[in-house]
Amino acid sequence: MAEQDPQGKPRRGVAVLGAGMIAAVHRRAALLAGAEVTGVLASTPARSREVASRWQVRAGYRDLAEVLDDDRVDVVHVCTPNATHAEYAEAALRAGKHVICEKPLGVSAGQAQRMAGLAERSGLVATVPFVYRYHPIVRELRARVRAGELGDRLLLVHGSYLQDWMLSPDASGWRVFADSGGPSRAFADIGSHWCDLVEWITGDPFAELTAATSVAVHDRPGAGGASFTGSGSGARVPVRTEDSATLLLRTESGVLASTTISQVAAGRKNRLWFELDGSLGSAVFDQETPESIWLGGADESRIVVRDNGTGSAEQRRLSQLPAGHAQGYAQCFEAFVADTYAAIDGDAPEGLPGFADGLRSARLVDAVLRSAREGSWTKVER
Repeated sequence: MAEQDPQGKPRRGVAVLGAGMIAAVHRRAALLAGAEVTGVLASTPARSREVASRWQVRAGYRDLAEVLDDDRVDVVHVCTPNATHAEYAEAALRAGKHVICEKPLGVSAGQAQRMAGLAERSGLVATVPFVYRYHPIVRELRARVRAGELGDRLLLVHGSYLQDWMLSPDASGWRVFADSGGPSRAFADIGSHWCDLVEWITGDPFAELTAATSVAVHDRPGAGGASFTGSGSGARVPVRTEDSATLLLRTESGVLASTTISQVAAGRKNRLWFELDGSLGSAVFDQETPESIWLGGADESRIVVRDNGTGSAEQRRLSQLPAGHAQGYAQCFEAFVADTYAAIDGDAPEGLPGFADGLRSARLVDAVLRSAREGSWTKVER
């Protein structure tokens, strides 16, 4: 008999594919959303058994077929290297499982389009964790922008997403190499988050862009350690994926934007930052200080902090802790997974990113790579 949740309903069963850092984040969020983690599929059967024991879950799956044959599994969380996303997510959808798939959705725009099409035809819930949408203060900013607080039009958008975990020449991992991580690294990994967040807040998609990329370290160890540890081992091999990218963009309404993306910016751990400059005011969000936004005006500027008793309905909904008790990335991820499960139950949570958003991101990645290769302004496919 299936375990029951506090309301007496059978617990939703989820399987986690992958056993790294982000898989552990998925597992925690699933448990907090009331699901039962039925098991885990890691890189080998032995590794699956090891992680299952550590996570105290029933199954260390031998292979994907065993996952999909498990009738306890309602949702599959795909947290594996990028090159496997399409195979695993498509198989899960065909087996009638709902899917949460890490980004990038596919390692090419064509692959992502196929995945998004399959998800739409299946009628199943299929989501992608663009979780920075889930900072309560981001919801507050979006509501204010949509209400015209910055003016009747935006004049400029600019920002950056900077990390330093690839700064050491000895840092490596599966993300570095195109056969496992895909043809783009820095932009597909973190630039995609910047673009998704800005587009979602403003409602003004990027229509065209010109981009340049650079490789700071031209060879790295062929084997990597745990993600974001900066460690690698083995013989050094050439690096083809970018460490940094700079973009100049133009939105559909004609607003200019710029962003700098880097994984070799010393001292920057996870600084997703942007400024929206409107005809009446400006706004700044910094993911490393996610409890507040800066609002600028011609006569005065102010800081608005998260407050679960005031502001937009979405800010209040996502404020899990009292004001002054900092929320961060973990709470964003937990809210995203809870909203995915709510969608499975028939709700329609605001801002839930689905496979269509993953496809949009893949098309931006494709435009960046084409522009960097050809040295020209490039249209972003809609």
